[in-house]
Amino acid sequence: MPVSTEQTAVDAAGFAGRDVTVRSSAVLDLNVVKVRLMSNQEDFAGFSYFSAFADPATEADFEIVCVDLDRDPYDTEPLAAASDRTFRAKRFRTGFYLVHFFGAPAYLITRGRRFHVFGHRLEKTVWPYFVKYILTMHAVDHGMLHLKSAGFAHDDGSATLLVGRQGGGKTVFLAQACLAGADFLANTHVLVDDGVAHGVHTAMRIRADACFGDLIKAHDLTPHIESGDHVVSPHDLFEGRTTPRAPVRNIVLADFDPSRPRGLEETTPQAMTAFLTQFSSALTMYGLKDDLYDHCGKDLETYTRAHEAMARRLSRLVHGARLFRANVDMLDARTRDDTLARLAGR
Repeated sequence: MPVSTEQTAVDAAGFAGRDVTVRSSAVLDLNVVKVRLMSNQEDFAGFSYFSAFADPATEADFEIVCVDLDRDPYDTEPLAAASDRTFRAKRFRTGFYLVHFFGAPAYLITRGRRFHVFGHRLEKTVWPYFVKYILTMHAVDHGMLHLKSAGFAHDDGSATLLVGRQGGGKTVFLAQACLAGADFLANTHVLVDDGVAHGVHTAMRIRADACFGDLIKAHDLTPHIESGDHVVSPHDLFEGRTTPRAPVRNIVLADFDPSRPRGLEETTPQAMTAFLTQFSSALTMYGLKDDLYDHCGKDLETYTRAHEAMARRLSRLVHGARLFRANVDMLDARTRDDTLARLAGR
């Protein structure tokens, strides 16, 4: 992991009383976005979420400065006074970061495209909030669509996007497709630009179950000390078979339920649009509507135009793809091969 431990400083005296001492940093490669993540801790746990890094000299689109108050105490009174006057900053100060992610109260101070956050255990803010916020606002500003989605690419270079509720089998579907020869595109975040899916390659958290048990043993993975999950780079897990982008051929709603009839059935644009709007749209899934409103300068017309543009992009994506609902056991080799052959158009 290319994390620099060269000690530097970030100018914060104007709002924190003194500069921030940076003891670890790296440029996260989120495909269409580069983010410089910095911490005043030598061994910052926030880096473990990521598997793709850019050269440290790369100019980043955004910067995140995480300041652990146990490592370097700061007077919280000026931090509170300088905190953003946004909905999210107010939530941070109560210890709630995003949806069900919470921890100690934190102070969010934004200066341009640099986010400073002061608090404790700030790795809890990096993946849960900052990554989702940055990808969503970048998508809004650049005419893209941010979806909570996994995905893989077929031999012809076209992509299948996998969406679904928690526990619907997306990760198993993705892993079995890639182990059967498909190229890994994304495991959580996809940005779609005019029918092309740009995948975000981040670390995968997997459990010792029927799908991943043998892989965990083969790669000699160590479980996370708290969650019990095993963390692995998709590049390592799938032996380098990865791709940064691919045109979307299929959208598959993974909805595995052994009690229902099995099969891969086509569905309608209306049904897929309704599902994606509620279960895959980053704005809805991650509760970022207030963040977007603040991002739009609290201007209702700008906010409305942003919503309308997202709806048009979603509609174009859905109407340009083949749409399926999958209740298939991807751990069964014959079912897996038949399913992948149909998705590939064979």
